Amino acid sequence: MSPQLPGRAHRALVRFLAENRRASAYEEVVIGHHNMNHIRPLGQPLALLLGERSGQVRAKFRTPFETIEVVPRIWPRESEILRVVGSRLPDAPRCLADFGVWSLDTLVKGRVLSDVVPEGTVGADRLAALADFFVTLSDVPKEELPGLPADWPEDGDSLGFLHWLAGFAADRVYQANLPRFGALFDAVGVPGDAMERFLNATPPLTRRPFALLHTDVHRANIVLSPRRDGERLVVIDWETAMYGDPLHELATHLVRMQYGKTEKDLMVGLWAEAMRRAGHGEMAAGLERDLPSYLGFELAQSVFPDVMRAALRLPDQPTDRDFAEAAERVCRALWRAREPLRLEERPVDEDVVRQALRRWQASDDRVALVKGRGKGVRGWDDSRRRKRRGGSPGAGLLNGMIGALLLTRMTVMPR
Repeated sequence: MSPQLPGRAHRALVRFLAENRRASAYEEVVIGHHNMNHIRPLGQPLALLLGERSGQVRAKFRTPFETIEVVPRIWPRESEILRVVGSRLPDAPRCLADFGVWSLDTLVKGRVLSDVVPEGTVGADRLAALADFFVTLSDVPKEELPGLPADWPEDGDSLGFLHWLAGFAADRVYQANLPRFGALFDAVGVPGDAMERFLNATPPLTRRPFALLHTDVHRANIVLSPRRDGERLVVIDWETAMYGDPLHELATHLVRMQYGKTEKDLMVGLWAEAMRRAGHGEMAAGLERDLPSYLGFELAQSVFPDVMRAALRLPDQPTDRDFAEAAERVCRALWRAREPLRLEERPVDEDVVRQALRRWQASDDRVALVKGRGKGVRGWDDSRRRKRRGGSPGAGLLNGMIGALLLTRMTVMPR
């Protein structure tokens, strides 16, 4: 039961307590690509205000990073998507409070797949569960989703959708970052007309109905949540969800999961079978012919963020090993994209890439976005990191006093 306070007072008190709780002692911090998550029990009286059963319920105090834009975010508020998917995916995270600049979400219990199986075989049962997850997204009507951008392709215009994605990569990722990364792009062999090359080689696509897409279903975004009868796969981090061709979802999943050939083929088969069994056979139309185009796009567009990530992850005083590892990542990205980008020459030598990264690191005047951190942009690390830290004294006393006041108000308030 939550206390009956006036709406504005309720929101103000929730925010005040949440801010206080986020800064309080002994917290776990999980850093991902797009957000920093402070993980803590809600505590009373915040749980009381939010209608949660216990103050021991753990939640994510979730703050987006100021990062370089590399993926479309057509819906700026993740909470709107969580509200839509929550009715169909009851295990998905729930947004308890959205404060605009940050939010408070429920924490899904379990271990992320990347911790359990960082690479290699995932297992047929888990693949089947993921196929069912994609079907569930396809069941969400467009009318339940937030509004789309004015220039969004017409529903079913698969080729238009792919062109929109390519245009975003060319304009908002490549062109927008030329002032800072242009010399590095040139030095390592990233073609300026990369997206144009890709589109010129892309054949017409079959028209398919659009669906809600998560677009980032990889091992670090899949939680293995324990149940009495085994485990349940729960997909988290919905900030890059969109509405479009379901083959784009399948392609990003296949590339980012880094399946071996056997499991990749199995996943494609399970996905198509699940779609047809659920009455969405038209979403699998042209699968064999069109999937390679989406796979090629994922590899082609990833060249831009992969080069920038390699540079941004260099520490203030990089060692030879740091430069070698960064160069290896750049060369790997170029090698994977050589076919969709129609790169005629062999990708640039690693020694050349190392020297280019040295020049860039020496000349880039970056400002730390988080106090106490080194150069670079937060949220670009490939792995999640956890740490503990102390916090503000007196938080427990303050929460206790407010809790007593709330309980008193609930007791005397007429029903």
